[in-house]
Amino acid sequence: MKDLLLITPPFTQLNTPYPATCYLKGFLNTKNISSFQMDLGIEVILELFSKKTFQDIFKNAFNNNRIVSENSQRIYTLKNAYLQPLDDVMAFLQGKKPTFARHICSDNFLPQASRFNQLDNLDWAFGSMGMQDKAKHLATLYLEDLSDFIVECIDANFGFSRYAERLGQSANAFDELYEQLESEPTYIDGITLKILEEKLQTVQPKLVCFSVPFPGNLYSAFRCAQYIKTNYPEIKIAMGGGFPNTELRSVTDIRVFGFFDFITLDDGELPIELLAFPNPSKGGEYKRTFLLENDTVVYKNNSSKPDYKQSELGTPDYSDLLLTDYISVIEIANPMHSLWSDGRWNKLTMAHGCYWGKCTFCDISLDYIKIYEPIAAKLLVDRMEQLIEQTGETGFHFVDEAAPPALMKALALEILKRQLTVTWWTNIRFEKNFTKDLCQLLKASGCMAVSGGLEVASDRLLALIDKGVTVAQVAQVTRNFTESNMMVHAYLMYGYPTQTVQETVDSLEMVRQLFEIGVLQSGFWHQFALTAHSPIGLNPSDYHIIPNTKPITFANNDVEFTDTTGIDHNQFSLGLKKSLFNFMHGIGLELPLQDWFDFKIPKPTIQPDFIYHCLEIETNFSIKPTAKIMWLGTKPLVTEHFKTKRGNTFYSLKLTFHNTTSVLDITLDKDKGTWFLNRLDSFSVTSTTLPSFSELKKDFETHFEDFELFWFSKPINQLRDNGLLVL
Repeated sequence: MKDLLLITPPFTQLNTPYPATCYLKGFLNTKNISSFQMDLGIEVILELFSKKTFQDIFKNAFNNNRIVSENSQRIYTLKNAYLQPLDDVMAFLQGKKPTFARHICSDNFLPQASRFNQLDNLDWAFGSMGMQDKAKHLATLYLEDLSDFIVECIDANFGFSRYAERLGQSANAFDELYEQLESEPTYIDGITLKILEEKLQTVQPKLVCFSVPFPGNLYSAFRCAQYIKTNYPEIKIAMGGGFPNTELRSVTDIRVFGFFDFITLDDGELPIELLAFPNPSKGGEYKRTFLLENDTVVYKNNSSKPDYKQSELGTPDYSDLLLTDYISVIEIANPMHSLWSDGRWNKLTMAHGCYWGKCTFCDISLDYIKIYEPIAAKLLVDRMEQLIEQTGETGFHFVDEAAPPALMKALALEILKRQLTVTWWTNIRFEKNFTKDLCQLLKASGCMAVSGGLEVASDRLLALIDKGVTVAQVAQVTRNFTESNMMVHAYLMYGYPTQTVQETVDSLEMVRQLFEIGVLQSGFWHQFALTAHSPIGLNPSDYHIIPNTKPITFANNDVEFTDTTGIDHNQFSLGLKKSLFNFMHGIGLELPLQDWFDFKIPKPTIQPDFIYHCLEIETNFSIKPTAKIMWLGTKPLVTEHFKTKRGNTFYSLKLTFHNTTSVLDITLDKDKGTWFLNRLDSFSVTSTTLPSFSELKKDFETHFEDFELFWFSKPINQLRDNGLLVL
């Protein structure tokens, strides 16, 4: 028996838990509030994609005459071939039967329907990937075939990472969702509610909290709440998470509160604490909470308690979740997207909110972006170590809006000081502080990929977005990451207000050049969407758009609008995405951009070597006096040499540095080489205090002259390319 049951409703990710309930449970632990959490989505998926359930699905589809298309007929005809390996395929994707990969990769083992039509391109797309990855991809296609059968014959709302998503998208009124909830539960609802019932019986909670991150979780949350209200009317039910935080800030429809007692906004810790243990003497104390009073929806924020600081929230707690049962799938379309779907990740944030907080398309008026509060690097790494101990996983996805470079540097230094072996990735802004040296440091600490918003690759539009970067700057930063062997993914945007056709074409040309020169490895095009809480949504006339506003009684975020330019940006969608898919695989980079579109487009006005010239940057001899000096390598082997010329003997030191893949030799005159060797320990990552550039210069010039001449010499530059960092 627990006080709270925390639920992520179907569906989010197959490979790793969505972290909201883990964060909340970690906080509740600090308050000695007992809780149990479940990812209802993965539990439904595991029940659904089992031999036993699919036997019933095939029978159900046949008995109800749902098998209509040629594709579903093929799958049904081959039903025994689909059923026999299903449990083993799921176990393989859970990492429990790695040797099964050989079976999966053998010819004609898995049955094939429409999802396998792309197999002709398998070797092209996967190159020299190993058997495990190839098997994961084949198994993914096999599951997608079965998913197509479910969608056509059983439940049109099904999707692996979403359910009935359209009911939650731009649902200004509750009517359509309510109508769906008034109808009979679907087949998948039946599985969902059966698992929920078992958990309710076991946990016996006083309060059930649904975390709803996306529109694709909304319907299931309501269906589950409906079941609890009907069968356990004494249990209170709350909803929070990303969807209500952005979409339900204007809810007025009283029918919503026939399902939920409370809807909380923004950071959930204090609101949930007050709901878990209400104070009767205060007649109900609430923090950012909607509820029903006297048949009217009211918003209460009457608690005088301040929200908790990030340092007070505790470490996310992954207990109760079925961590060994998540499944890793591999889709070939996008290398960065494979990070989302392949492998288990512990999820953390470096900072609450966004340190930039200016982008005009973003919800910067809302607390989850607006209130910026970083977490100290030492506390972050403490939490990482606790999660490694709890979960056994050393991979971390920092889910920041944009991770701050200074905090990333401090995090990397702390990881290296503790000699942790971890793998991590995060989202960033492509800003100038990501120097070559910082990127080398991040890589050394285990960072293996970054994603960031290039948005519209146009300096005029980047300025209008208030992104704070230029295309040239993005090119230089992506080069720094790429040369440090980290994968770079760019979020790309088209259809931004006032964007012209020429700017769309020029933006694509910029992207083509970034892939051609090799500083970008992955990307994804999004069409601009207007949100109610962004600067554009709040001041649409400033951006020459006309919002098509509707009465709001339920959800309010995505807003339909008319662009006064009259340009149909939808027409570019296919060509942009098709070209990008090919660019990511090194295909078609030499083709005219016109070849990707079936309508006439203007020629790009960007010079074909624009990005190349952006990267031709001269060496910067200006170093901040406060910059810290650090050496990532090992101590060198030292040999002394001398040579005599015209009666004078010159002594030198040869320093041989070994790293994991190569050897570097440099030669310094003996006096300066001895000075450098004596200082090298102070550059080490394990050093208590790294010396600053000015301290090093001052120390050098007490013995010799002209530190800059020494520092920018060829031998030191060789070390600079091999782990001697200025941070």
